[in-house]
Amino acid sequence: MGFMFKRLNVFASLGMITLLSGMQNAFADKPVPWQMKFQSAATPVMEKITSLHDLLLVIIVAITVFVLALLVYVAVRFNEKANPVPSKTAHNTLLEVVWTVIPIIILVIITVPSLKLLYFMDKTHNPEMTLKVTGHQWYWSYEYPDDGGFSFDSVLVDQEDLEKGQPRLLTVDEEVVLPINTDIRILLASDDVIHSWAVPSFGVKSDAVPGRANETWVRITHEGVYKGQCSEICGTNHGFMPVSVTAVSKEAYKAWVAQAQEKYADAGEGNIRIAKVIKTVQ
Repeated sequence: MGFMFKRLNVFASLGMITLLSGMQNAFADKPVPWQMKFQSAATPVMEKITSLHDLLLVIIVAITVFVLALLVYVAVRFNEKANPVPSKTAHNTLLEVVWTVIPIIILVIITVPSLKLLYFMDKTHNPEMTLKVTGHQWYWSYEYPDDGGFSFDSVLVDQEDLEKGQPRLLTVDEEVVLPINTDIRILLASDDVIHSWAVPSFGVKSDAVPGRANETWVRITHEGVYKGQCSEICGTNHGFMPVSVTAVSKEAYKAWVAQAQEKYADAGEGNIRIAKVIKTVQ
């Protein structure tokens, strides 16, 4: 029993740490030391993921507490000292019906919001713009087909080139810029191996597969810089292809597009990018 209460104290301590961590990181848009909760939601998808997580947490805690209480009751009520003559009952119809029906009800409670979330995450039916993401070993390429079709590569900034305040392994030379309050369709592909474009604050983790295009979507609710990484082991430099998205107002986005169309119009830029990638890999 003493061991059991020690474990309960450990669980209570972990729960308090999680609560404090969540309060301190309420507006986190990138991983921070000792973070134990989700990053703050920046899209409706992530808000729904967080809500489902909270529901599942309540259910699993309730089940754990019930099973623990049942084990304690059985250990106290039916030990050899308290119950020297054991019962020879083999079946209890009511009990068997209850322990079959209750798990079914719990699964239904979990299944309904899970399926609704899966369909909600799948795609947007009225996209206002499209972003094409292509994974390479080991960097990302982005294309804006609705804004003139310009494209650019996004490459990890080496540690020795980082400026003060820039996070290691999460900083890129060219950030994706997207408008807030806009339904954005994201098409993902790869030209070599399977990659996975993931931004935790968006609730997005979608594979980029050679030979096919996967689709996901985001609607960013507030401005900020959001960090992510490739989440599919894609080779020796898998950990060196971060994602960085800057969300701005629609007006600021239009101004950025006008500048980007000129900036990325240089046909020779791709060779410069490839040289930077080779340098990073070496």
